[in-house]
Amino acid sequence: MIAYLKGIIHDKSPDQVIIDVRDVGYLLEISNQTYNELPATGDEVELLVYHHVTDNDQRLFGFANQNEKDLFELLITVKGVGPKLGLTILSGLPAQQITGAIVQEDKSALSQIKGIGKKTAQRMILELKDKMSEMVDATYSPDSAANLSSNIKEEAVSALQSLGFKKRDAEESIELAAKGEDIDGNVQELVKKALSQMDK
Repeated sequence: MIAYLKGIIHDKSPDQVIIDVRDVGYLLEISNQTYNELPATGDEVELLVYHHVTDNDQRLFGFANQNEKDLFELLITVKGVGPKLGLTILSGLPAQQITGAIVQEDKSALSQIKGIGKKTAQRMILELKDKMSEMVDATYSPDSAANLSSNIKEEAVSALQSLGFKKRDAEESIELAAKGEDIDGNVQELVKKALSQMDK
């Protein structure tokens, strides 16, 4: 299985990129998120890879960062969501909006994505909401630092990153959500508030 590829960008478009690795061209399907982070054609790039293998086909899906790949792998656990649709979902909305819509059970936001009907949106919520909540809960350890308030913010930022957010976006959202709040020991509520604000 291929874990990542490092080489020269031979060609790129919003939905795929060809990487030249020692005179062998690899075609990777990508999301708009990854496309926007690619350097210019002719420059070196390193992409994480999801190697999808079936009896009749092999396809490579590329990701600019681990958070996007993790979110993709979570999405394709949903019944009826394969790798191609998972990539379409990532292209349809920013990662934070996808995560926020699932946690807040916002079917209408998810249904705006091409290829996602109300039934698929409902399945995504039913199958992923608890998993995402568990990821948030798992980041909290009340005895891990002396300064609890500061540590809670760090744990909340890590939780958002594990759900596919970029670090800068996560930090800004948590700071905004924490203003005027008693956040001691309340990572999950802080993350939920941040996600709710992002959806507005």
